[in-house]
Amino acid sequence: MNYHNPSLTVISSEIIPGAIRWRSPSNIALVKYWGKHGNQLPQNASVSFTLSGAATDTTLRYKSRQEAGESVEVALLLDGTPNSGFTERTKAFLEKLLPVYPFLKQLSFTIETSNSFPHSAGIASSASGMSALALCLVSLEEELFEPFADRAEFLAKASYLSRLGSGSACRSVYGGAAVWGKLPGLDGSSDEYAVSVTESLHEVFKNYHDDILLISKSEKSVSSRAGHGLMEGNPYATARYAQANRRTDEMLSVLKHGNVERFGEILESEALTLHALMMSSHPPYILIRPNTLQVIERIHRYRADTGNPLYFTLDAGPNLHLLYPHAVAAEVKQFIREELLYFCEDKMYLADRVGKGPERLEVNE
Repeated sequence: MNYHNPSLTVISSEIIPGAIRWRSPSNIALVKYWGKHGNQLPQNASVSFTLSGAATDTTLRYKSRQEAGESVEVALLLDGTPNSGFTERTKAFLEKLLPVYPFLKQLSFTIETSNSFPHSAGIASSASGMSALALCLVSLEEELFEPFADRAEFLAKASYLSRLGSGSACRSVYGGAAVWGKLPGLDGSSDEYAVSVTESLHEVFKNYHDDILLISKSEKSVSSRAGHGLMEGNPYATARYAQANRRTDEMLSVLKHGNVERFGEILESEALTLHALMMSSHPPYILIRPNTLQVIERIHRYRADTGNPLYFTLDAGPNLHLLYPHAVAAEVKQFIREELLYFCEDKMYLADRVGKGPERLEVNE
């Protein structure tokens, strides 16, 4: 697909001011993407669950500019307050899209955004935030030009745009589960956008739980962007990329056939592999905290004692995602409350589960 379309230029200066609002969720990678090349392209394929409760609500307000400028005109409000840092990052993202959307220079934008979760909760806010904004932009394209042929084409473009802002964001435009990265055995898969694999999910995974333990709410010492860059000199990088592609293939089979035990084995190995790559980077860095390890030990002990399929994963930080089927939800939540909250900052955790994906909302006037 070639999304660089110079014909997408606003011809009329009499654009009626309008607003578009989308709510888009975050996602949790089951097989991790770590390492990129080119223009936000992944070194390996990855697969994720889309969450339900952890989401970003974004409203894109637009109007004509008096004169088209060389740069994009945008202001961003985070939780109702102007935020210069996020405004600059959003402006840089929109200007990155000018080869795709030349018309952006002819409009003035105000973006209002908020998250349903704390910014330091260990949830990928860039995934939910960039996907919500990308969905607004693709809806704007439809309003100013012409509708897409179908919803699949609409979502593919939203995924493509999301990726340019945050790699993992491209998976958040789909509910259920999504794969990003070219896999020979998966029709339609691409490095440029994600594809949905929800239709092949076994019933047990369609309402899977993901409870997020807030071990620490402090800012990470190393950003994910910097971490991806350090993979270029990592001595294990080549073997890791091959491993991740194999595991993505296997995870797709696991998700299709409902093998909960093998799901958990891959899940936990992927989490520890990710952090091992960080520790073997140059310079090395450690994002796991002592309480992270305390909780992991208790999860292993709980699983051995009860047989319940409770497994963990980690993103690039200390906070744990606990994944388990709905059938054991009552027992697992009791275990979390009684034995694990002690290790969480302010005894906080967020209960979530696999969700149905983004939704367009009515604009608040």
